[in-house]
Amino acid sequence: MQLLRKGAEADIYRTDSSVLKDRVPKSYRIKALDDKLRKERTRAEAKLLERAANIVSVPKVLNKNMFSIEMEFIDGPRVKDILGKNNFCEICAELSQSIVALHKAEIIHGDLTTSNLILKGGKIYFIDFGLGFFSKKPEDMAVDLHTLFEALNSTHSGIADEAIELVLSEYEKSGGKKEVILRLEKLKSRGRYIRRSKNGVF
Repeated sequence: MQLLRKGAEADIYRTDSSVLKDRVPKSYRIKALDDKLRKERTRAEAKLLERAANIVSVPKVLNKNMFSIEMEFIDGPRVKDILGKNNFCEICAELSQSIVALHKAEIIHGDLTTSNLILKGGKIYFIDFGLGFFSKKPEDMAVDLHTLFEALNSTHSGIADEAIELVLSEYEKSGGKKEVILRLEKLKSRGRYIRRSKNGVF
């Protein structure tokens, strides 16, 4: 196995045809509590992936145990590395429709950045549901969008305004809840959003 990344919560390994996400023990936590948390988070992430697989493109869960998940390797570039003037319209439209589908299923990704999106075969794959959870709350859905918009601003500043406009437009057209957009306005009013779009919402 090849170590791809060491994260705060887990180490990511690549095998010949799969990816292994292993939640590592934390020495600063009491062992019993640490084991409990790692089990719960591993189980929750696997459940999110399995539920999301019926709705959008995600890596298929191949195997799971108490502290690790083996999943399909998605061989493609991260959206972070390819998003630009020539392709943002198509990518953001599909992305927004997929986000609406997840939210309708009460799935919150939790870390919705362009680093956690992979493009393969014309499809956008959502990866890393480690911070995800199930929720009906419009505010949780709004925070998902807010996280994406922050990523667009920080990493794709040259197209951020247009991309955000497109995501918002497609989100509403695809049946996203109006309450989610209203919650986004409240996030902005609390100083949690820094850009303002052409339509004045952000």
